[in-house]
Amino acid sequence: MAEWELMARELVDARYGVLVGYARLVAGSSADAEDLVQDALISTFGRRRTFASVPEAEAYVRRAIVSRFIDGARRSSRTKRTALTDRGVAGHADAVETSLDLTAALARLTARERACVVLRHLDGLSVAETSHALGIAEGTVKRYVADGLAKLNAQLGTDAAVDDRVSIQTHKGGAK
Repeated sequence: MAEWELMARELVDARYGVLVGYARLVAGSSADAEDLVQDALISTFGRRRTFASVPEAEAYVRRAIVSRFIDGARRSSRTKRTALTDRGVAGHADAVETSLDLTAALARLTARERACVVLRHLDGLSVAETSHALGIAEGTVKRYVADGLAKLNAQLGTDAAVDDRVSIQTHKGGAK
């Protein structure tokens, strides 16, 4: 078996669920998330790319997920508003509710806002790294992040600031 095939198998075996969860945040629905992950895996390993480690391969696939999502949104003449379906999250009820609230709120953002917010605040990329990953100017990243966070704060009752490097979470009665 070729080196790229071994890496692809190892990545899928170890991190497929995490990649689908990440894609769900980007896409807003489970069905679209699985399609995005499959497309990203095919585009990444269909070209027989090799990586030094599983984390390196995963980072590449995550960027491919975001790129595929934005490309699809660009081609689409209308924004999809998909009913949220989720199989649930392990943990107590507040964690599930928080996850569903965040997923639903992210789904209401534009494709670019969602991609910028996810890369900056959930992946922890810098403005420059986000700019490079999406192929847009740093000022544009800042604008999309600011607009996206303003919308998320309004929807979730949080007060996350643009420069906060923490994950966005809601709690009953206010922000964390």
